[in-house]
Amino acid sequence: MNIPSDPLQWRVGLVGYGEVGRILAEDLRAKGVAVSAFDLKLAGEQAAPLREHAAAHGVALAGSHAALAREAGLIVSAVTASQAVPVAQACAPAVRPGAFFLDFNSASPGAKQRAAALIDAAGGRYVEGAVMTSIPPYRIRVPLLLGGASAAVLEPLVRLLGFDAKVASERLGVASATKMCRSVMIKGLEAMVIESFTAARAYGVEDAVIASLYETFPGIDWEKQGAYFFQRVVEHGRRRSEEVREVAQTVREIGLEPWSAGGTAERQAWVADLADAGLFGARDSKEFARSPDWRTEADRILARVKPKA
Repeated sequence: MNIPSDPLQWRVGLVGYGEVGRILAEDLRAKGVAVSAFDLKLAGEQAAPLREHAAAHGVALAGSHAALAREAGLIVSAVTASQAVPVAQACAPAVRPGAFFLDFNSASPGAKQRAAALIDAAGGRYVEGAVMTSIPPYRIRVPLLLGGASAAVLEPLVRLLGFDAKVASERLGVASATKMCRSVMIKGLEAMVIESFTAARAYGVEDAVIASLYETFPGIDWEKQGAYFFQRVVEHGRRRSEEVREVAQTVREIGLEPWSAGGTAERQAWVADLADAGLFGARDSKEFARSPDWRTEADRILARVKPKA
């Protein structure tokens, strides 16, 4: 079966139906594009909201990676970083000849190259995608760098679907290296703000610390940014910690010991553990990870930890 030349006639298969997958599904369906989705959570206790969302937006739910791949002209892999290569491995045997595989995952250049080898050997066309900022504010229009031998072919096609994509390089790994090196800073800043602001709150010096940050970095609203960082890490710390472990691997691959990235991954995972334990409230509540004041979450953390003697 040939892949239609018009991308609006494709069936787009989304592997991963979390926050990113659901946003993409909504925006693609709004353009009339046929969408299928598969997520391992569909077989577990978290299936109900995914099925409800799919039914509300006309998204067909596939029963497996292979079932999704067999029907898709474009597969978008948007899972946790550790699953980037396993997803490519699971889709490869059923990928349609000439179908595109767009890897949205925050994985190291080495992982992207391993995933590409699997898809390309099966007759698909692998393209790495590096998402360059948080998706929710931009939705499908989030800035996206493409890389790989098929990137230049895919770019105009996904633009018709609504993506804000541009080619970084036909050399695989350049786009993901750009994302990974940026994440050393961005995810590290999240972890540093949580650690700095929470400690400052404990010592009663948060106002002085924030006033000093405003003076040094006047272009940043530290109150607003602090609240946003707490929200994102509380809600997505697990995924972020996995991503930063890939960031650390990216740094390690060029011979540097990733001390900063390693610490960031630990802090993000630590917050995720607290969230899983219910410290920040119920995940299915509207208030979860939505406090406009970072102090609310910092106080919860401080109530849990104990000062060292």
